[in-house]
Order: sequence, then structure tokens, then C-alpha cells
Amino acid sequence: MKLQDFDYPLPKELIAQTPAHKRDDSRLMVVDRSSGRIEHTVFHELPGYLNPGDLIVANNTRVIPARLFGTKKTGGWVELFLLNFLENGSAGSQIWEGLLKSRRKIDAPSTVFFSEQLRAEILEHMDSDTWRVQLYYQGNLEEALSAGGKTPLPPYIKRSRLAADDPADRERYQTVYARHNGAVAAPTAGLHFTRSLMDVIQQQGTGFAYITLHVGYGTFQTIREEEALEAHSMHSETFQVTEEEAARVNSARQDGNRIIAVGTTATRTLETMTGPDGILKSGRGSTDLFIYPGYSFNAVDRLITNFHLPKSSLLLLVSAFAGKELIMQAYHEAVKKKYRFFSYGDAMLIL
Repeated sequence: MKLQDFDYPLPKELIAQTPAHKRDDSRLMVVDRSSGRIEHTVFHELPGYLNPGDLIVANNTRVIPARLFGTKKTGGWVELFLLNFLENGSAGSQIWEGLLKSRRKIDAPSTVFFSEQLRAEILEHMDSDTWRVQLYYQGNLEEALSAGGKTPLPPYIKRSRLAADDPADRERYQTVYARHNGAVAAPTAGLHFTRSLMDVIQQQGTGFAYITLHVGYGTFQTIREEEALEAHSMHSETFQVTEEEAARVNSARQDGNRIIAVGTTATRTLETMTGPDGILKSGRGSTDLFIYPGYSFNAVDRLITNFHLPKSSLLLLVSAFAGKELIMQAYHEAVKKKYRFFSYGDAMLIL
């Protein structure tokens, strides 16, 4: 497989910069794998495609305010984007991997001040892009980040530095069922759900179960292997599947009901923890599972997803699930009909 086979032309104006006025008013493309049929509707019509007994599995990670703006002792500004928690440091500190941006060269060691509650010591380069930093905070880190951190929007959603913490983004770049802090990017397929829509779905006999995968910045990672996609390495992300939620998924499957994953993160977690026998194991861990065409799915029967970047690992995953030809046909039709793309964009249901 060649990466070029997963490219498509996308006009910049179709990259959504803001969410739909109401979450479940997003458009919904329905793609039927068995017939190849493509339908167009809106997300609040999702219940019409669900059966009693179906189980929707969603990722309940919560996005932290991982984008920080501060100043060096010299007064120059620095942006720190937190990527991955590495380990606890001395009392009142944690060590993280992060991206740094500054007008001038950043040296290590150096100190960056974000607020009275929060500062960072720049320790060392980890690789060509990331740095090892030690965060020092007063109280607890969650409170310090909430006070001084900004919503970590993906790079294709443009906000000025002064408008980097729009209150609307704090609410809308978070699922309504987000619970466990730790993600630096949202599981965006879940952004379309409202509490009222979830109530309708449950009233008709379709259930919800939750896994937790803390989405990392690696979700936007570029695939560099143009000719041998199989050689691509995914960034590792931490997850948890509780015994209670695993039992719910296994019970639904044993009863012959369909498992519907909300997004690529739920899909990767379920596939990581499900064996060829279809049984989902509980536990904590990390996954770097790379799903591309040719992969055999053990856990997921249906998939709710957004429209993904050209030549991305996410596009390869949905191509593995529905077939490259059908997915590329659907994407070309989405462009033609002016669907809105990426994190704040419209949705796709793959049957």
C-alpha cells in the first residue's frame, strides 16, 4: 500500500473552524458496507439506524487545558503544549513531554512562568520535536491548569494567541459524557451527542458503555512511510477498560447484539483488548495499535466517526473498516456536498 492512495483534494473552506450551532445538528453521512449505499441525514436521526440491544461504546476521556502561554525570565513569550505525563517529580511537580514554541531559541535548562500557581523547568530535548519539562504547581495540577491553561485545539482550527481560550471552545471541544482528565485532543466523534439524544437512544433500548483512552497529540502525527505504510509507528496512548464496562460489552455480544464504537479511539481500545474469541478483557495499559487495510476486526460491528485528514492513520483505520474504495467514494461525495471536515465537522456512520 502507498500513502498516496489515501489522499483526496479538500478545499480549505470545508475545514470546520467552529462547531455546529447545536451538537446533534451536524450532518450525518450513512455508509452501508454491504450495499455500498450512501445516505445523507443529520446526527439527531441516529436512533433510526440503531436496534434495541445495540451497545454504543464511547471514550469518556476529558480534555485538559494543555496549551500554556508563559514568559521566560528575559520576558520573551513561550508556548508549551503538554503531550504526555511521564512521571511524578518532587512534591508539587510532575514531569511531562511537551512541544515548545518561542520567537527565539529555547535553551535547557531554563524556566518559564505561566501564572503564580504554575511554572515549568525546561529540562532537555527528548527528540527533534519534543522536550522534557518539569511542571511546578501550587495546590494541585488540575486547578493550576484550569486557571492558566487553554483549550488544546488541533492545528487546523485557527485561533489567535489572544483568542486561544474562547469559552465556547472549552465547552464544545469536550464530549457531554467526558469524565476522566488526561487527553490533549478530544475524541471528536463523540462531540455530536447531546444528553437529550442519548436519552432517546436509551429509551428505545440501545445502551451505552464507556472506555477511557487519553488521546495524545499523536492523533495528528504525520505518516512518513510513503511506500511501506506497515512500517508506521503510532504514538502510545494510555487506556482503561473497567470490569463493569467489559462485562456490559461481552454480555451484549453474547446476546448477538451489535457493538457500535464512537470514534477511532474507542475502536483502537476495543480492538487492543479483544481477542479472536470476541471477548473484551478489562484492565489498564497503553496501546500503539495501528489499524490499516487488511486488519481483521474482532470487537467492532459499526462505527461512528468524523471525516479525517488526507493520508492520516485515522483515514486508514476507517478504510480498513469499510474498504478503501467505498471510503474514498464517500469522501469525494462529502467534498462535493460540502460536508464540514475534521474535529468540529460532520459525522459518518458506517453500517
